[in-house]
Amino acid sequence: MQWVMEKRFIRILLKHIILFLLGGLIYICIELLYRGDTHWSMAIVGGFAFVCCGLINELLSWQTPLWKQSFIGGGVITVLEFISGIILNIILKWDVWDYTNYKINLLGQICLPFSILWCVIAIVAIILDDHLRYWLFQEEKPRYKFLK
Repeated sequence: MQWVMEKRFIRILLKHIILFLLGGLIYICIELLYRGDTHWSMAIVGGFAFVCCGLINELLSWQTPLWKQSFIGGGVITVLEFISGIILNIILKWDVWDYTNYKINLLGQICLPFSILWCVIAIVAIILDDHLRYWLFQEEKPRYKFLK
C-alpha cells in the first residue's frame, strides 16, 4: 500500500514540475515579447503562478464560472507578484520591475493596471493548464461555464 502511495505522490509531483516548467517558460516568453527583456527569477514566479492558476478549478467545481476563476487567478498572481517584489526588488535590490510610475501602486511592486492584466492572463493559464492536463496526463476533459 505504501508503494502505491509513493508512486502516486511521485506522479503528482512530476506533473506539477512539468506544469511549473512550462508555465515559467511561457511567462518569460511573454515578458520577452512585451518588454524585450526578462530576468531568470521571472521563470520561477511565472511557474508558481501557472501552477496556482491551474489548481483553481482542481479545487473548485467545473461549475465555477470562468470569470470568477479569472478574478481568483488574478488575485493569486497579484499576491505572488507582491511577495516576489518584496523579496527580489526591495530586500535583494535586484530591480526586476518597478511600478512606482503607475497610479494605484503598492510600494511599486504591484499596481491596478497589471492586476487587471493578471486576471486576463489567468483565464489563458487556467484553460491552457486544463488542456495540458487532459492531453499530457489523461485527466478530465475541460469544460467551462463562462457566466452563471
